[in-house]
Amino acid sequence: MTAANESAPSKDPSLAFELECFAAGARLVIGVDEVGRGAIAGPVAVGVHAVRTGTASFPAGLRDSKLLSEKRREAMAPLVREWGAGSVGFASPAEIDVRGIGAMLGEAARRALLELHAVGVPVDRAVILLDGSHDWLSPALRGELDVRTRVGADRTCASVAAASVRAKVQRDAVMREAHEAHPGYGWASNKGYGSRAHYDGIASLGLTELHRRTWIRERRSTGRPHDSLVG
Repeated sequence: MTAANESAPSKDPSLAFELECFAAGARLVIGVDEVGRGAIAGPVAVGVHAVRTGTASFPAGLRDSKLLSEKRREAMAPLVREWGAGSVGFASPAEIDVRGIGAMLGEAARRALLELHAVGVPVDRAVILLDGSHDWLSPALRGELDVRTRVGADRTCASVAAASVRAKVQRDAVMREAHEAHPGYGWASNKGYGSRAHYDGIASLGLTELHRRTWIRERRSTGRPHDSLVG
């Protein structure tokens, strides 16, 4: 683990936001990021990662998971786990079909935060940072927390970048395992997103319990590419 390089390009995160929070009196910042929002199969995953006051460095090479190759993400994951406490919460395709993606993003994040709380992380005293401009977490909470949003936080804030790596690595593992049970959809490579191979698999094999059925019906009704392949 090395200190963040202040001269690094903008695509590299820093601890600037976290340090601002600590300077204002916060003792803990929890970064939050989601993976799998736009997939048509598999769960949505929300990662959380806690950074405590006094933290001055983070793992060298840490970035938003979308900017890392699969090999580099897998190598980064144990370094992230060593760096601080974190968790990943999931919401299933069936839950997404019933309640919608927005509600289940919040519920998956709540589940991850509950896991942090269970291991002694004082979630109720943390600044909780979401990537983006919309607070989809607060409606799912049972009590009020200090939730803040920041556009581009997955690229600029180390806590959120770490959360994104946690979520991406764990969700990818779920989809690789699902590929072993259902090898006809290309999930080992497309991870449940709507690639041509995935739609071709749906056309020949039909849907599984891991498909977001309402999403696929919607794509068929709106005439998006490959929708005619969906049986």
